[in-house]
Amino acid sequence: MALSHSLGFPRIGRDRELKKALEAHWRGELDKAGLRAVGRELRAAHWQLQKDAGLELLPVGDFAWYDQVLSHSLMFGAIPERFRPADDQPNLDTLFAMARGAGSGCCGGGHAQELTKWFDTNYHYLVPEFTVDQRFQLSWEQLFEEVEQAHALGHRVKPVLIGPLTYLWLGKVKGAGAEGFDKLELLERLLPVYGEILGRLAALGVEWVQIDEPILGLDLPQDWKNAFERGYHLLQHAPLKKLVACYFSGLEDNLGLAVGLPVDGLHVDLVRAPEQYPIVLDRLPTYKVLSLGVVNGRNIWRCDLDQALEVLRHAHERLGERLWVAPSCSLLHSPVDLAREDQLDAELKGWLAFAVQKCAEVAVLARALDDPEAAPVQAALAASRAVRASRAASPRIHNPAVQARLEAITAADSQRQSPFAERIERQRARLQLPAWPTTTIGSFPQTAAIRLARQAFRQGKLSQAEYTEAMHSEIRHAVQVQENLGLDVLVHGEAERNDMVEYFAEQLDGYAFTRFGWVQSYGSRCVKPALIVGDLSRPRAMTVEWIRYAQGLTGKVMKGMLTGPVTMLMWSFPREDISREVQARQLALAIRDEVQDLEAAGIRIVQIDEAAFREGLPLRKAQWQGYLDWATEAFRLCASGVRDETQIHTHMCYSEFNDVIESIAAMDADVITIETSRSDMELLEAFETFDYPSEIGPGVYDIHSPRVPDTGEMVRLLRKAARRIPAGRLWVNPDCGLKTRAWAETEAALVNMVAAARQLRGELA
Repeated sequence: MALSHSLGFPRIGRDRELKKALEAHWRGELDKAGLRAVGRELRAAHWQLQKDAGLELLPVGDFAWYDQVLSHSLMFGAIPERFRPADDQPNLDTLFAMARGAGSGCCGGGHAQELTKWFDTNYHYLVPEFTVDQRFQLSWEQLFEEVEQAHALGHRVKPVLIGPLTYLWLGKVKGAGAEGFDKLELLERLLPVYGEILGRLAALGVEWVQIDEPILGLDLPQDWKNAFERGYHLLQHAPLKKLVACYFSGLEDNLGLAVGLPVDGLHVDLVRAPEQYPIVLDRLPTYKVLSLGVVNGRNIWRCDLDQALEVLRHAHERLGERLWVAPSCSLLHSPVDLAREDQLDAELKGWLAFAVQKCAEVAVLARALDDPEAAPVQAALAASRAVRASRAASPRIHNPAVQARLEAITAADSQRQSPFAERIERQRARLQLPAWPTTTIGSFPQTAAIRLARQAFRQGKLSQAEYTEAMHSEIRHAVQVQENLGLDVLVHGEAERNDMVEYFAEQLDGYAFTRFGWVQSYGSRCVKPALIVGDLSRPRAMTVEWIRYAQGLTGKVMKGMLTGPVTMLMWSFPREDISREVQARQLALAIRDEVQDLEAAGIRIVQIDEAAFREGLPLRKAQWQGYLDWATEAFRLCASGVRDETQIHTHMCYSEFNDVIESIAAMDADVITIETSRSDMELLEAFETFDYPSEIGPGVYDIHSPRVPDTGEMVRLLRKAARRIPAGRLWVNPDCGLKTRAWAETEAALVNMVAAARQLRGELA
């Protein structure tokens, strides 16, 4: 019989219980014992949900208080010196300090570890920090405690570990001697800790362990390939059966390496790379288990069960009990439970599957291989066929007007009237900004009052006029604060926006929405991606009246704030019946209309955020150029309908940009703001070899931490930036929006930021 299992489950809870508990703990309203109790309850509930759905082997170790990579850093003792406890025993305070930064009263103080994207997802992980003399030791007991909890509840479990090569790949070497040091040298120091972990798990009665090595889906240097063989040869005698899991991409040139590793099983992602199936099957050693990821762990559409079964039946004939059935990757990237959705129409709800439902799909596929005529199997197959028929015939999918407009696009639609060198002179003359101009990225704190007003409006307790006045009051406050601080380019604060994607999606035709479709972005930060259901268009202006109102409050420049087409796409659950490129072009046309309307309303700067531009990059370099071509064109299409005098900004955050800097330049934005504070301006290294043509605002402080940096720290970062970029082209700004911060810390940090800019202006003069 084929075995059904999951690679991981969402940790946040059906009602974001983990988020609420974490934030209560950080506010001092929930002690550590109370927080740990919430964690135990969530883990127990999630194991039971998966078991009830029909899964046979449940993941343990997929739960994390903030991030699974950070949990591994604590487990391995990879704790930066600035956070190391006096007794060398890490605790929850240590973990949260590493994630969020800490003042002098905790863990020695220090800025948080760098945050960046987990492969090509919108999940963020904490980048491990290593030193040249790094020593690893088992120092965090959470995994073993969770195994004991699961066993006590009667579950058959499979602990989940990030593999040693992937863990090292994700990290960075810091401090003395880091330059030129090969972090692969740390592998031999790390492997004994893995051996100790596997021994501890075996002693707890564990049979299988899942070792995630998603870097097997990347273009690996030869020395890393060699390290895989060396590392797993050293681990092969450790107790337990080992399943190595690769996902998000095909194995391609690493296929021979992966199937040949001395382990007991291999998981592959057949959603992202179905073409690898026959080659993997032919080359898999006869003693190994093959886990096939046939249910999409990263999208919300129901699985085509007939299509999946066609592959699984063939595999079952060859493998028998050595076949395992699974989602393509961890379900961390899916909402928890569709059963919570009580306001979706029946047709749309019938098209969807969240994590719980995906587990049921995996279970029914496994059962179909052994008992194809069972009533539950036949009912599930019939429902799957009905869904395919319903979507194919639904009028909500296709819009002939949108398709006709796409066909009418010409190359000229993606070109500004003049080159940047000519535009920027006209813009400077119009804007009259000082050197080192200061601004923010767009949002200001989303207070309880804002959220309550939005909730009351949606519940019909506030009229449209009352809600508008409540938001106008917040805008007036944001503008007044910025004027008092002395910022040069203002924003309206985005009080009326629930989310930078959802706010726009709600006003575009072709989108649909859930109430409880939350997924974790990082830590306690959850997002609720909208669903792209059909062709996309803008029926009316979305932001113009809010921005026009804000501009009327001040004589200073007010930025219009929009979300770009690639980010709208990447941070939504996209359609699977048409390409991402087509969806991006539809979004670009809708945003283009908004940009032109803002310009007509007298707005002199329009910021079009493309925070997810780098995130969308395929994991294999051979596929990069195709993506970069259409992603760049989509941005230019939405931004190029304005006069030279209108300045176009874009913003990108928490990604490595150095390898795509030429494509970012090709977007032809006049100003780009990027996250650079956590990386200590490391992301600006690309500018040493590439002459970036436009203006740039390197983020000078980390908004994801409550820590308030002083003026001297910001001045140091800006001077570091000025060594790579002429000062006349530099802006001064935080590294991201401020919606998650409180007003007190926001104002304190911006006071220091404005002071830093003024100090540098004085030096420049």
